[in-house]
Parts: sequence; structure tokens; C-alpha cells
Amino acid sequence: MNPIPPTQLDPLTMPLSGLQVIEASAGTGKTFTLAALYVRLVLGHGSAGQGRPALYPPQILVMTFTDAATSELRDRVRHRLAEAAHYFKSLDGAASQADSFLQALRQSYDPADWSACAQRLDMAAQWMDDAAIFTIHGWSSRMLKTHAFDSASLFQQ
Repeated sequence: MNPIPPTQLDPLTMPLSGLQVIEASAGTGKTFTLAALYVRLVLGHGSAGQGRPALYPPQILVMTFTDAATSELRDRVRHRLAEAAHYFKSLDGAASQADSFLQALRQSYDPADWSACAQRLDMAAQWMDDAAIFTIHGWSSRMLKTHAFDSASLFQQ
């Protein structure tokens, strides 16, 4: 069996359905990429004609390994959503300050839709306190407590 060689990940074109694995060393932009994918999920980017709706923070599950990574990821995603909302609202000066991901993302939408995109991104940024961003053990614990009867587990462990 030949392993699939690693490829350069493009957060603007990465499929948002199916199983995707992101494996990278420290300092390679995993948090940047996850925040970019989160923005696309909030906008429903790339789902036209595929029956997948745009999502809000409570509908997107993100898991990581440590409490510190969870906190950092939540803050970075909130910041990225707000930054994207500001960019979609802007018609002039902010364009030169936006990175290539935001520029390409906005170009993929009709200018008539930019205001609606900005509003959706802003709402999602404000909703981040309810975002489903957990450590793996935190999410597992929450599911066991939520479904204690179904899982035949104790309420307190």
C-alpha cells in the first residue's frame, strides 16, 4: 500500500465535507488554517448547490489537545471572524491591509453579497462564547454527562 504524499494545504479550496486530516509541526500555521476554515464554514463558502448550509459557532465542533490550545484557538477564531467581517464591510482602505486569504475569499462572492457576509461574520464573532471548541477529553466528558442514561455512565466521574 502506497501512502498518499503530503500536499500543501490551501484553506480557501480545502473541501469542507468528508474527513480531512491536518497534520503539521509547531509554528506552521495550523491555528491560522483552522480559523480560515471556520470563516468559510460560517459563510457556507464552497457549498453552493451541495445542500450544506452556512453554520454558526454552536454548530461547528473543533477539538484540540490542551486547555491552552483551546483557549488560544477560541480567541484567534473570534478575532479572525471579526477581522473578516470588517474586511467584507470595507470597500476601500482595509483591502490593502487584508491578507491573501481574505482577499481571495471576498473576491469569490458577488459584491452585492458582501454586506450580508459581513453581518453573518460579525454575528458569529459575537457568538463565540457558545462555540463548540473543546479539548478531546473535555468533549468526551461533556458527552458522557449529557448522555449519561444512554451511555450507562455515572453523572459525576
